[in-house]
Amino acid sequence: MNNPYEILGIKEGASEDEIKKAYREMAKKYHPDQYGNNPLKDLAEDKMRELNEAYDYLVKNAKNTSYSNNTNYSSNGSTNYAEIRRDLASGRISDAEYKLNNMRMRDAEWNYLYGVVMLQKGHMDSAYNYLQQACNLDPTNGEYRDTLNRISSRNNSYRQSYYRTTRTNDNLDCCLQLWCLDSICECFGGDLIGCC
Repeated sequence: MNNPYEILGIKEGASEDEIKKAYREMAKKYHPDQYGNNPLKDLAEDKMRELNEAYDYLVKNAKNTSYSNNTNYSSNGSTNYAEIRRDLASGRISDAEYKLNNMRMRDAEWNYLYGVVMLQKGHMDSAYNYLQQACNLDPTNGEYRDTLNRISSRNNSYRQSYYRTTRTNDNLDCCLQLWCLDSICECFGGDLIGCC
């Protein structure tokens, strides 16, 4: 999800009343029912869905979360990380990434969780780098080490299958190039590969 404050057109740190007021105004503007059979109705439905998500997110978290770029969510870092772990477990990858990006502290747990976010997004090299950093910062943590080992074995098997595929494709490329060269030669009256 994009920044929920930007979606509702309000400043970060807005009060719950300001959030509700902004939501009502945007909902009046984009509610799909007012578009009838207009082709813009689909866009309005998408916008309304985005507004609903932003509103729900802000109202649900307004009491115990600060979204300011200059603050960590609370003074207790473990609570922050527990919240982010719940986001990851629930598949709310964007929420977890957003929260991590707004934290100042970049300790071992932060690197581990950001590595998991990158892993979920399919960015294997970035995931590996963050997980490696987490292990460097806290070498005795078994969870970090296990995750790094799993991603390392995944990367190795991926690279091996990639290189096997590449070599096979190189042989096919060679055949294709010879066939193309033979066809070009025949167009000019020559014959690169005489088969008949």
